[in-house]
Amino acid sequence: MTIGSLKQVKEKKSRNNKQAVVDEQSPLLPTKHKEDAGFDEFDGASFSGAVFNLSTTIVGAGIMALPATMKSLGLIPGIAMIIFTAFLTEASIELLIRFSRTSKATSYGGLMGDTFGKYGKMLLQICILVNNIGVLVVYMIIIGDVLSGTNSNGVHHAGVLEGWFGIHWWNSRFFILLVTTLGIFAPLASLKRIDSLRFTSALSVALAVVFLVVIVGITLFKLMSGSIHMPRLFSDVYDITSFLKLFTVVPVLVTAYICHYNVHSIENELEDRTQIRAVVKSSLALCSSVYVLTSLFGFLLFGDATLDDVLANFDTNLGIPLGSLLNDVVRVSYAAHLMLVFPVVFYPLRLNLDGLLFPSARPLTSDNLRFASISSGLIAIIFLGANFIPSIWDAFQFTGATAAVCIGYIFPASVTLRDPYGIATKKDKILCIFMIVIAVFSNVVAIYSDAYSLIKKNSSPSE
Repeated sequence: MTIGSLKQVKEKKSRNNKQAVVDEQSPLLPTKHKEDAGFDEFDGASFSGAVFNLSTTIVGAGIMALPATMKSLGLIPGIAMIIFTAFLTEASIELLIRFSRTSKATSYGGLMGDTFGKYGKMLLQICILVNNIGVLVVYMIIIGDVLSGTNSNGVHHAGVLEGWFGIHWWNSRFFILLVTTLGIFAPLASLKRIDSLRFTSALSVALAVVFLVVIVGITLFKLMSGSIHMPRLFSDVYDITSFLKLFTVVPVLVTAYICHYNVHSIENELEDRTQIRAVVKSSLALCSSVYVLTSLFGFLLFGDATLDDVLANFDTNLGIPLGSLLNDVVRVSYAAHLMLVFPVVFYPLRLNLDGLLFPSARPLTSDNLRFASISSGLIAIIFLGANFIPSIWDAFQFTGATAAVCIGYIFPASVTLRDPYGIATKKDKILCIFMIVIAVFSNVVAIYSDAYSLIKKNSSPSE
């Protein structure tokens, strides 16, 4: 064996081998901070841990609004749209992975920077901030609805703690969210590596499955007892306003599948990075199955009485044995699920805000003061938003129709159409044009429909 071959063997050592390899030509101090600095301090994330983290990113609050999309679209179009959006999401993530590999980018922002320059990267970072802050505000709103109650159309839906102990100052919405923020969100958000959340992610997926199993069981019991009526298979369209209103579900569906901002972080920590495509497909298959079943059985159970946040429906008499106990199990299990999802969505939010404010600084995980300041500031903003935004549907409409559609479909399609490396096929470009046209048209119509409905609602009392 020659000296040259010995050098090649040393250069091929994996991240699992901690033995140092000395290069006499390398400087004593690093000249540049790598984007993935710090990942070599552990052996790498497992396939199952990556699937749980990505699935947790996807299955957040969106699942709670999906039964309401069934109420708008009808059963058959609603299920078809959930499945169609899953395939479209898989295609857009595949484009991101393929172009990132070619450009050797280790982040979504890095790919946007390589393709469109620093302003392209900044635009992505702003969209992630808007989307993730909106999503995390929704999480807090739902937790507040579940534990402290909510009002819908003048009707108060009691929270779990109100039902157990009555109305007191300590189970008010503000106080419950404050305790949750300081006692759960802040400690989990202080973890510096996303793989550290794999166990909480696995537990959160298990809690979502518990929620689904209970809903399916309640619905099947009521179906067999003949107390559930046949739901609408298609939407009721009787004028142009009702037709345009159908498009308001698109931002909700888009938000339900957005996970693109975490794909690179999860890939960077994988022990075998070639598994990322299998991780994405497994996660999307799992989540779309949960979405279809939750939407189907949730709409079957409540019909046209389905609220924007279906959890709020579980404060009524279900007309089954142990109905009150099952109501509490459903609501508490999903509130706990959202508490564990929070840090997984918070992780890329913090990274992108840091990249936007301090693009040339050393890695965030190596600066404790900057890490704590950004984390505290973001949590405070989310807490205030959750106390002033009235409905999860309002939050979904805003984030889904603006930032989420850009992150999930418009930006990946734009990178592909720009094709700086000449790897896009004709089929890729046709798909990307379709993505952009559908995304822009449907969301413009959704924004118009929401604005029209809001104006009409505000003007009706004076007429």
